[in-house]
Amino acid sequence: MNKPNFQVLTDREIEKLKGRKASLLLHACCAPCSSASLEYLAKHFDITLFFYNPNISSAEEFEKRLNELKRFIEECQFAKGIKIISPEYDHWEFLNVVTGLEKAKEGGKRCEKCFRLRLNKTAEQAAKLGFEYFATTLTISPLKNAEKINLCGEAAVIGNVIYLPTDLKKRERYKRSIELSRKYGLYRQSFCGCEFSKSVQDS
Repeated sequence: MNKPNFQVLTDREIEKLKGRKASLLLHACCAPCSSASLEYLAKHFDITLFFYNPNISSAEEFEKRLNELKRFIEECQFAKGIKIISPEYDHWEFLNVVTGLEKAKEGGKRCEKCFRLRLNKTAEQAAKLGFEYFATTLTISPLKNAEKINLCGEAAVIGNVIYLPTDLKKRERYKRSIELSRKYGLYRQSFCGCEFSKSVQDS
């Protein structure tokens, strides 16, 4: 069975809009991943960023990433005016859902639980606030499985809110995110977020 081409699915959703900008609640994991994602999606959607990342290992790291995202939004022309919603940091929300998976391999079941946690919360907020679509910047990373992320997004749908399938790394957008990170001097973290991914990076 062939894997879905998520970029084609994104294109189809954009075509349905017929030039209208639909409202999109975009889960953002960090400034670098948001950079090229916004450059692409802001042409087609009225975006609000949702910085919900209880997986991040410490409050200090959480604030550092959030502040970099805020700075990027302020300094980047194509991101001007985009709002950020950021729930209070609570690392226990993440730890509770990954209990027993602390030693799972990177990219495996623990990461899938993390994707589900963040996309479920994004879907809840999108439904609560009346957004037409929700999506995530997570698929821009070449280290993350876009198919798993999109399956989590599809499963998270609530009510009439549409999940926007993506594979944001396509069409050289990951490369573009590196270029934009250099241009704006963005902090590019060396690990995904949680202490378990950090220990893999450090080993």
